[in-house]
Amino acid sequence: MSEIPLERLASEGGTETADRVADIMVLFSRTDSPLGVSGIARALGISKAVVYRILRSLSSRGLLQFVPDSSTYILGPTAIGLGNNAWAQSDFRSIAAPVLSTLRDKTRETATLSVLSSHSRIYLDQYESPQQIKMTVELGVSYPLHSGSSSRAILAFLPPAYVDEAMAQGVASVDGFDEERQREKLEETRTKGFAVSLDERKIGAASIAAPFFNVSGHPLGSVSACGPIFRFDENNVKSQAEFVLSAARELTQLLAR
Repeated sequence: MSEIPLERLASEGGTETADRVADIMVLFSRTDSPLGVSGIARALGISKAVVYRILRSLSSRGLLQFVPDSSTYILGPTAIGLGNNAWAQSDFRSIAAPVLSTLRDKTRETATLSVLSSHSRIYLDQYESPQQIKMTVELGVSYPLHSGSSSRAILAFLPPAYVDEAMAQGVASVDGFDEERQREKLEETRTKGFAVSLDERKIGAASIAAPFFNVSGHPLGSVSACGPIFRFDENNVKSQAEFVLSAARELTQLLAR
């Protein structure tokens, strides 16, 4: 069955087709599991042929992503980017402020808030360390997803298409970029729940970051504690990581309310 563009679907069915497209996207936003054609058709009471055509069109735009092994679909990079842009435009900083303040007080390092924005991330806010020697970040600037703990904490939980794109970008833009090692670090991040960066993006700098999620389990961004590398020895990293993980979990819970 060939793909039919959404524009043609809309012209053929008008408002009814537009409603079906919207209903399918809402259905995906309310579940953390992949959905198949039959399940969607049953849930919405429409034919599998119509569902299939809409899914193909949404996938072509990155709003959905096909999972070959199970013949199901998940939200794609474009949909996730739209959701995160919506958070960035809301009063997100006010929601995160008490979490960042507490993280700064517990770690005594600069606490940062990053959000996913399309295929990169930006620092949305920071609470600076009270110590004389400290790190600060530049707010509102886009950073790639292939390097650094704040990026890796997000990338590790994004769909494979995001990971492949970030790795390709790293290979193309960073001399000596070790894709195999970076993929290993992503797996470590998935296992531990947090990422560590030592002398990675900036010499003499260190950071620990953990992701926060929306109600469907998709990463929206990350929180981090960052500072000079001499304060991040093995024991310190372990204790600080607990504070960072706690902050990320709290922010996830706040966003679910």
